[in-house]
Amino acid sequence: MRLGDPSLDHLRIFLAVVEEGSFGGAARRMNRAVSAVSYGIAQLEAQLAVSLFEREGSRKPVLTKAGEGLLAEARHVADGVDHLLAKTRSLHAGLESEVGLVIDVMVPGEATATVLSLFRERYPTVALRLRVEGLGAVATCLIDEGAQLAIGGPIVGSDPTLERQAIGEVQLIPVAAPDHPLAASNIAPGESRKHLQLVLSDRSTRTEGREFSVLSPLTWRLGDLGAKHSLLKQGLGWGNMPREMVTGDLADGRLVELDLPEKPGDHYTLYALWMRDSRLGPATSWLIDTFKEALSA
Repeated sequence: MRLGDPSLDHLRIFLAVVEEGSFGGAARRMNRAVSAVSYGIAQLEAQLAVSLFEREGSRKPVLTKAGEGLLAEARHVADGVDHLLAKTRSLHAGLESEVGLVIDVMVPGEATATVLSLFRERYPTVALRLRVEGLGAVATCLIDEGAQLAIGGPIVGSDPTLERQAIGEVQLIPVAAPDHPLAASNIAPGESRKHLQLVLSDRSTRTEGREFSVLSPLTWRLGDLGAKHSLLKQGLGWGNMPREMVTGDLADGRLVELDLPEKPGDHYTLYALWMRDSRLGPATSWLIDTFKEALSA
């Protein structure tokens, strides 16, 4: 049996009949004659060699087993074409087809989730390629891997090939488990150097040979901020963490903020970063503004 190629118009007629519950309702919705709708369904049935609707008596059309089986596929095809047309209209309007975004691990997770949720609602046709990295690896994604935008820290912001705009900051504080020796009061200067410090390491080579708030010669280097968080709660060392990430732990007593004489905490400025020779599209510009709002909130 040779099947015909159904047209998109016939598929849309089929979906309209299903959604409106009658040939007349579909005709009104599509601003066509009932006879044109009936003809379209007959043509589609002939092309597919199946009956799509039961039409006994004067009842409203009811899907046959074959019709039920093909309904999801018809919707998939129509939705795909709708998405294609929407994306084409966006391209004609100057909207990016995709945005490569890299986010520093220090950016609060709630701010990231809020912005990305709003982005998907506002720009459903723009594909988002997301990476989460730390330290110099953020710059690598921009410079070497073609991302359009980064939300990164001061280490990345110093690169001369990048344009930057300050959009917020994160407070880093030294923490440890409550039974850690450095959690005691009146810690003497230099005492922190005697204890294992958990340090976020750079997956790239951009900060090779540079140290950031590292006091102890005893270090464990971790590329994952979540892993560092877990080891701190287990009492395996001390280290700096974003305050937002450990607020619940401080409140529940799983971690304590350390009062060290060296005051190793810091304010970690966050920047929107992009290549100086690139032109920002509307979706990318919206991401910058919305991250700034989320971080200030």
